[in-house]
Amino acid sequence: MSATPEVLFVCVHNAGRSQMAAALLEHYALGRVRVRSAGSAPADGVNAAAAQALAELGLDISAEVPSKLSTADVDAADVVITMGCGDTCPVFPGKRYLDWQLEDPAGQGLDAVRPIRDEIDRRVRALLAELLDRVATADGDVRR
Repeated sequence: MSATPEVLFVCVHNAGRSQMAAALLEHYALGRVRVRSAGSAPADGVNAAAAQALAELGLDISAEVPSKLSTADVDAADVVITMGCGDTCPVFPGKRYLDWQLEDPAGQGLDAVRPIRDEIDRRVRALLAELLDRVATADGDVRR
């Protein structure tokens, strides 16, 4: 893993789950992790309920544009996290993959998206702690 780990969040439309995860990780990481998100079949825009759910936490993803998953995105990543996209998300050898099975916020209202946001938030915080611990251990920073 590089000194500044890079995480790629992938879901089909790159409009809800992956956008929320990327925004949350960027927020918590404070520049200590590079973050990308992409989709195998990107939507035209970000899911409105996902944007509202993050706005409740003070994060604005309303101007984000869903992007197409590329080989370069995967090549740059240390960790690739898929989010329930199944066979539509390609797998490349030599990368660490995690599959977060999360309900899709597409077509759901804010009340239904909040628990999805909260679960993503929990997983992102745990991931960040793990990544920072690995970087510290690799740098020889022994914690007591």
